[in-house]
Amino acid sequence: MPPTFGPRSYGLIIGLAVVVGVMLLRNSRPRTLRVERLWIRPMIFLALLATTLAATPPPLTPVGMALLAAALIVGCALGWLRGRSMRIEVHPRTHDVTSRASPVGMVFILALVVLRLGMRGAAVQSPSVIGVPATTATSALILLAVGMMVTQAIEMWLRSRRLLAEAQAAPSPAGTPIVR
Repeated sequence: MPPTFGPRSYGLIIGLAVVVGVMLLRNSRPRTLRVERLWIRPMIFLALLATTLAATPPPLTPVGMALLAAALIVGCALGWLRGRSMRIEVHPRTHDVTSRASPVGMVFILALVVLRLGMRGAAVQSPSVIGVPATTATSALILLAVGMMVTQAIEMWLRSRRLLAEAQAAPSPAGTPIVR
């Protein structure tokens, strides 16, 4: 039986379109990147991850542990790719660091949201996903998200620190930002 679209589906699509529009507008402008504070958000995510897994630990079966490890590895790889897609610039005179999300990165996040919505629908229809309890599947999604956010921040921190050191060490032509 094919899925039907009702008012709830239309509301979801409209809400998603609004969120995407806001993300595109917000991320199209460069934002100041505070290199010395890039460690804060990953620590918050790691604390939330620890709290969540302590509150509802997933059953540790071999398949479940493999799924959790795979989710973490995939999340770290996706975070590295998303971090590499961020445009980071250092102003040659003031050494202000700015970042701007690439359109590819924004489409990537949108694809993850759509994937999550699809998986949520599948989880509602079946209490276990590929023979794994729902708590393990949700823990895997949380690990994927945290791995992605933490690795993205680490990639951006390493790259922005390197660019800032290059800008401070070698004077660049007036007004030409150092970009990578």
